[in-house]
Amino acid sequence: MPIFKIQHVTSYKYDRFVKESVNEVRIFSYQSQEQEVLQHDLFITGSPELMTFTDYWGNKTGIFNLLAPHKELVIESRLIVRAMGTEIPLINDFYDRGLLESESKGNLKLIELAKADSIESNDAIRAIIDEIGGERNSVAAIASNCCAYIFNSFKYIKGITNIETTVDEIIEHRSGVCQDFAHVMLQVLRTLQIPSRYVSGYICPNKNGLRGEGATHAWVEVWVPGYGWAGIDPTNNVWVTNNHVKLAVGRDFNDCSPVKGTFKGPAIQKLSVFVSVCYEDGHVFEEMNNVSMQTQAQIKQQEQRDALAAQQ
Repeated sequence: MPIFKIQHVTSYKYDRFVKESVNEVRIFSYQSQEQEVLQHDLFITGSPELMTFTDYWGNKTGIFNLLAPHKELVIESRLIVRAMGTEIPLINDFYDRGLLESESKGNLKLIELAKADSIESNDAIRAIIDEIGGERNSVAAIASNCCAYIFNSFKYIKGITNIETTVDEIIEHRSGVCQDFAHVMLQVLRTLQIPSRYVSGYICPNKNGLRGEGATHAWVEVWVPGYGWAGIDPTNNVWVTNNHVKLAVGRDFNDCSPVKGTFKGPAIQKLSVFVSVCYEDGHVFEEMNNVSMQTQAQIKQQEQRDALAAQQ
């Protein structure tokens, strides 16, 4: 049962003062038997009052409002967690679709998590289903086969997608990162009416040879009849054990975003995310990601400012 020390720093910088920055954070360890929080400290610029609640999906969520004018907002999480996940047992055909229907009946969340999104690439999704034997296998076998298919058929490439990239675009590119692979897998499983949910958290890629995006990682949990929620990671083609630390779950990335919010002011913002994972033996993995936050309107606004400045 490894213990990880995880530092997660989200930093927003603005080109001019902003105010009334209202934010929602989901950077708390998800409450489950698979992980135990030993210590968690959260530091926010200006030390605003943090109100916490449990959202619809069971995620501990914090909200705060930084009222004073500021040009920087830093949210730093320092987490010490013991990962107690165990090997997923080989789940055979005993866990059949009939049992799935029985367990889902009357469970509104399972029903909601079994509904596929409306997309244009339905034929491509159906082709994947045919490839993985989706109409004739058990739920666990479908999940395992789908995971392997995405791992082998999609290229892991950073920087070509973002949080707004659609499943249709991912299918077209046949490449992306962890959140993209999770969204494709969710679409396949839900097309088969299998309840499944998006998971955000951390992974320790370098030590165990696993691939991870660096800031946070994403994978899928599938409802296996007779067993419950089982995590599976299409980025690495593995069932989730104690290499993953879970933060939040939901239908998709939007339900699990570690930080999201709004502010007052015409400023252009820059976002950087730093994550450091320290193992018990002292080995440290750390990575910094700079994220583009400019909308097309902001880019045009900046171009107009530059043109005006050039005329003066």
